[in-house]
Amino acid sequence: MKKLKTIIGIAFLTLSINSVWAQTEPVDKNGLANGGYDLVSYFSDNKATKGNDKFSAELMGAKYLFVSEAHQKAFEANPKKYLPQCDGYCAWGVAEKSAKISVNPETYKVLNGKLYLFFNGDFNGSPFNTLSEWNKDEKELLTNLPEKWAAVK
Repeated sequence: MKKLKTIIGIAFLTLSINSVWAQTEPVDKNGLANGGYDLVSYFSDNKATKGNDKFSAELMGAKYLFVSEAHQKAFEANPKKYLPQCDGYCAWGVAEKSAKISVNPETYKVLNGKLYLFFNGDFNGSPFNTLSEWNKDEKELLTNLPEKWAAVK
């Protein structure tokens, strides 16, 4: 029964994700990437930090914000190093459900030099954190991720 509830919940989540307030698309309708969070800060400061419009870079039509000029320059020198896996969609959603699900930029994991983002927010009146689900079966999900991402992107 619990598994059925999870499946129904994920299906509904996938259909209604845009209405969940705490989540963000990889690039919003204004072209802002990652909800304005500084991608470099995940690696250098080990935390999610909102960037500043004063320090920005554009890549493939998306605007990235940074907390400092040093972070901006680090990104510009090697954007591939900092860009999140799955183009910024929820890694668990891709690996487990073969779905593109928006994320909460404050719920993340840096693993083997790669950034993974996750959904974490209110879902049908209850908290739902896919990072917790990811951590339960990380090894298998990491193994499945490249193939699943190739199929959904």
